[in-house]
Amino acid sequence: MKLNFKTFGEGDPVIILHGLFGMLDNWQTFAKKLAPHGYQVYIVDQRNHGRSPHSEDFDYSLTASDLADFISDQGIEQAHIVGHSMGGKTAIQFAYDYPELTMSLTAIDIAPRAYQPGHLEIFDAILSMDLSIVSSRKDADEQLSEKISDPGIRMFLLKNLARSSDGFAWRANFPVLYAQYSSIIGPVEVAMANNIPTLFVRGTKSNYITEDDIKMIRNLYTQVTIADISAGHWIHAERPEELLTALLDFLK
Repeated sequence: MKLNFKTFGEGDPVIILHGLFGMLDNWQTFAKKLAPHGYQVYIVDQRNHGRSPHSEDFDYSLTASDLADFISDQGIEQAHIVGHSMGGKTAIQFAYDYPELTMSLTAIDIAPRAYQPGHLEIFDAILSMDLSIVSSRKDADEQLSEKISDPGIRMFLLKNLARSSDGFAWRANFPVLYAQYSSIIGPVEVAMANNIPTLFVRGTKSNYITEDDIKMIRNLYTQVTIADISAGHWIHAERPEELLTALLDFLK
């Protein structure tokens, strides 16, 4: 699985992983701001997302293995691993499976536990679309708007739409992501205390990391920092400068 990526800057390697339905482009602006502080920043499309290959299989042991292969291919000895939401779960799994490759772990607004289904309306909207009658992004947006009223969510999802030889196609492998959704929202198994330097960033306007989660996290990680930022789940979009400060303070 050769993952698609972009890289910026020079220095200690930092690898950033996007969330569900996302792609590396979601983090490009942030990566460009982080790189001048002395880091080589890699932004990566996970399997079944962006321009990375599609697969019928998807779980966190596989996405962690994909990342280990990527690190080997790039000739990296160790890296700071940063992940948001689903990408945060990949990062957590990676740090557990490959501690020797992990310089530090940052999980943004996600805990290593199971979550309730929260994307079923999006899957329904996407999988019920008829791309054969889509001749423009406006057409696609009109179809999506029949089931998704929020224009911001539609704009985010439509970043996955790409022109193909016979019209338009989705970059994300939505059928497989739907089939493997229980794995995506399921827990990441972290069965023992972990002494890797770790940062959990919590959006205080989000419900993804609760006070009970904080207690669990402090039990699991012996070198953990908790950073609260006044934002919802999309911290990097809502408060990029505050997230950058928190990450730089931690990395240094």
